[in-house]
Amino acid sequence: MITRQTSSSFFTFTCLSLAFLVISICLSLLRFRPTSLASQTLTLNPSLPNSTLPRPQAPRNYYIVRFLQYRLAEEHRGYLESGVPSDGWEWIERKNAAAKYPTDFGLVSIQEFAIERVVGEIGKLGLVKDVNVDLSYRRDLLWEEKRARARVGAFVDGKKRPGKIFTAMSFNEGEGDHHSAISNASVRWERQLLMQRSQVTSLFGADVLWSKGYTGAKVKMAIFDTGIRANHPHFRNIKERTNWTNEDTLNDNLGHGTFVAGVIAGGDAECLGFAPDTEIYAFRVFTDAQVSYTSWFLDAFNYAIATNMDVLNLSIGGPDYLDLPFVEKVWEITANNIIMVSAIGNDGPLYGTLNNPADQSDVIGVGGIDYSDHIASFSSRGMSTWEIPHGYGRVKPDVVAYGREIMGSKISTGCKSLSGTSVASPVVAGVVCLLVSVIPESSRKDILNPASMKQALVEGAAKLSGPNMYEQGAGRVDLLESFEILKNYQPRASIFPGVLDYTDCPYSWPFCRQSLYAGAMPVIFNATILNGMGVIGYVESQPIWHPSNNEGNLLSIHFTYSEVIWPWTGYLALHMQIKEEGSQFSGEIEGNVTLQVYSPPTQGEKGNRISTCVLHLKLKVIPTPARSKRVLWDQFHSIKYPPGYIPRDSLDVRNDILDWHGDHLHTNFHIMFNMLREAGYYVETLGSPLTCFDARQYGTLMLVDLEDEYFEEEIEKLRDDVISSGLGLAVFAEWYNVDTMVKMRFFDDNTRSWWTPVTGGANIPALNDLLAPFGIAFGDKILNGDFSIDGEQSRYASGTDIVRFPAGGFVHSFPFLDSSESGATQNVLLTSGMTKADSPILGLLDKGKGRIAVYGDSNCLDSSHMVTNCYWLLRKILEYTSGSIRDPVLFSDSVKQYTPLYVEDNQLPSRRTDVNFSTYSAVMGKELSCKRDSKYEIWGTKGYNLQVRGRKLPGYPFIDSGSLNSTGDTSNLRRPKLPVKNNGDSGNGYLGGLFNRDELDMPVLGASHWLVPAVVAVTGIMLFLGFWRIRQKRRRRRKGSGSGRFANL
Repeated sequence: MITRQTSSSFFTFTCLSLAFLVISICLSLLRFRPTSLASQTLTLNPSLPNSTLPRPQAPRNYYIVRFLQYRLAEEHRGYLESGVPSDGWEWIERKNAAAKYPTDFGLVSIQEFAIERVVGEIGKLGLVKDVNVDLSYRRDLLWEEKRARARVGAFVDGKKRPGKIFTAMSFNEGEGDHHSAISNASVRWERQLLMQRSQVTSLFGADVLWSKGYTGAKVKMAIFDTGIRANHPHFRNIKERTNWTNEDTLNDNLGHGTFVAGVIAGGDAECLGFAPDTEIYAFRVFTDAQVSYTSWFLDAFNYAIATNMDVLNLSIGGPDYLDLPFVEKVWEITANNIIMVSAIGNDGPLYGTLNNPADQSDVIGVGGIDYSDHIASFSSRGMSTWEIPHGYGRVKPDVVAYGREIMGSKISTGCKSLSGTSVASPVVAGVVCLLVSVIPESSRKDILNPASMKQALVEGAAKLSGPNMYEQGAGRVDLLESFEILKNYQPRASIFPGVLDYTDCPYSWPFCRQSLYAGAMPVIFNATILNGMGVIGYVESQPIWHPSNNEGNLLSIHFTYSEVIWPWTGYLALHMQIKEEGSQFSGEIEGNVTLQVYSPPTQGEKGNRISTCVLHLKLKVIPTPARSKRVLWDQFHSIKYPPGYIPRDSLDVRNDILDWHGDHLHTNFHIMFNMLREAGYYVETLGSPLTCFDARQYGTLMLVDLEDEYFEEEIEKLRDDVISSGLGLAVFAEWYNVDTMVKMRFFDDNTRSWWTPVTGGANIPALNDLLAPFGIAFGDKILNGDFSIDGEQSRYASGTDIVRFPAGGFVHSFPFLDSSESGATQNVLLTSGMTKADSPILGLLDKGKGRIAVYGDSNCLDSSHMVTNCYWLLRKILEYTSGSIRDPVLFSDSVKQYTPLYVEDNQLPSRRTDVNFSTYSAVMGKELSCKRDSKYEIWGTKGYNLQVRGRKLPGYPFIDSGSLNSTGDTSNLRRPKLPVKNNGDSGNGYLGGLFNRDELDMPVLGASHWLVPAVVAVTGIMLFLGFWRIRQKRRRRRKGSGSGRFANL
């Protein structure tokens, strides 16, 4: 009896102790606040690195603190020191030419242990705008004498180089090989010395203006580059040289800045510049290693503002248009009436490769041409990608100029020939300096500004006969035509381009390739408003469509536009649809769109400045095509860099690992778009969820290289669309392997953060959810190899495999290498351990009334890094999905699947749990809503008769993202930033709210913080209750058995 009581007491004590321990753990977890270092909130992936990976030592912990007011640096310093009590930080004194002027930012160094605390304290101060990492720019000038050069960007052999993510903006010598970005083939360019040609200045007619006495006199030209040497014999008027780097020199030791200055203002007879009397202000913002930091640029920009520069040339650029301190300072530069000229980029002939800041509407972006008026192969192409995926890009470049084999000054003496958009940019900058000198100095600032100069350039440009608007902009710069425009210029507003003509092909590509018709998704044309009347302007009333005839009333246009135009520019987007009553109309519609803009009066004026802008439209309309010829392209579920680390689809491309070309029909899929049009298909773009289209109108929905998640409503609707409505479905997937993504992680020494891919080439777990109702799923292999179907050779490049497919379908398998364990782009591909096995890559299936085709690779459709195309396969797939035409080879009995392919759920690719995907997603944490590229009648709704049901994605913590529930078109394009308060600073109108929404504060207590403690708490309580119930039952049993024994006695 004593033993039983002792055991019982011990059991009770044990239960209580265990329950108390669990509850204590729970409480400690609830009290624990996850560490949120700046490296976490700044990184494109907030996850911490694994302890197994060594963390490289970054040399800098510098942060830019932006203030709401301009004050002397010492005043800002005193303000921070009085308001930030914590230790572990110090003010960095910047000893440069701008130190004597008021500034709007400071540079601080914060020790690693104090980053979170100090940044938080700084962010709470009332006069602080925000805090950002001091990003680094790196440009490689890899030209060598008499040798072929390879263009190198931010990544070499898959490894991140020091510096900010950038695209190669290097010069190429006039002699050497040209490397095609598509085929990797080398083409020998035979050098033709410029001495045997006319001077480039003569080709533009500069000598005509020289003869009139205009030589660039009293024009202040800021050249942001690698500096220039004093007393260079080619220059008459070097006014000032300033150094903004950490190197103690003013000289140009690379020759880059000297060459640029020579093109603009050189005086040597062999390499004349356009404006030899221009005052040169050389801003040395790059080191000898071609490295620069944002803080250097901000100081230099402030100094350019303080010293009243007239023109500024910047021959650098990169894909990151979300570097806010840099981008907003460029706005401030132009707002202070400094005309900025910048190179559009050397990433051609690829589309969607515009570089920032040349892609900004207030900057004159310059592309390159050769002497035959052909677009240079290296010149980047438009459209702008700021607005994608939920809008449509703007026309860029603005103009083009000669950029191949241009002569310029060497470092010390003599001339040399170079090529690149970095050459074309100073050509236009020289033209601008010459044009500025035409206007008397007393009235220059009243007439000339970034908008009026751009108006003169684009209106005077000579349109080239071959290239489209996203290759040439307005055309080749015409100095003399622009001179005539400026001579009699009166401040006004205008629209660029001023004409959209469907009969003008190829210039109006892609619009001229596909006529309008009733029932289609709206066709969006995004034009730029140029306001030469003032730095700020306002749209007085809604734009108006004025048709030229009755047929024009069949056109319905909805307008979105900048109500406030600043600085100097805004946007006007036309969402065009043909009304249902025009479903059988065939012909042309012509008319004008007018828009009235006004700006406040200048000094001495009593009333507002008012101007009416005109955009002329000439559109082709056809009867609505048959359903089988209509294809819908899903743009909504695409995610690109920036803001997230979205990796390249082909892992063989090791020097360009970011997916930043837009993944749009009219950017890196433009060749495929042209092929589909030639095949007789009409392709429309959907930038809204799958609930926002009527499946009965389309033969096939194309899902290509998609990275986002899907709403439950989308999954359910697509199932019904295929099975009940007969919609065809064509899916082109990509690789997805978590181990490979982990190995692709790198530490960025500039942002002091780990960058990890937020998904693979495509989001396979999300695609598998979408395809689950059809019994189809992709795996996590990364397959590479060549194969042939019916004599058509193709390359499978970093594609995935099919692991689930129903019986009765047709599946094609080939023996490929599986490189999923090779470490992708971070390590050299290993050959050991790779095995060749037959892997299913292509599946075709009838499902209900619809037909489905799935293929594991999209590189054969993407012109970015295509080895071989698979357009032949796409045509056969569309014939099947849209028209139920079965190719005898694709549907051979030898590939019929008599038993299903199947793997268990735990063998399917899983989502990463260490990535806050909602930061980049248009689905997670967002509300289901149809965007402005849907048909008008369903804008702002959830789609076709759907009700929203909340859900939690498997593998992801649910996050109530607050303001991120906005359905604004660009809400998902936000860059994760330091957790500082929002002071209501608004961005430029044409960005559609890109920079003026609330940030997601990463350290907030979300599901990932409270879910684990809550589960542990509940478990502890249930454990205690369970033990208590067992204890009670045992007591009752002992009591019952004891009474029985006593009764027997």
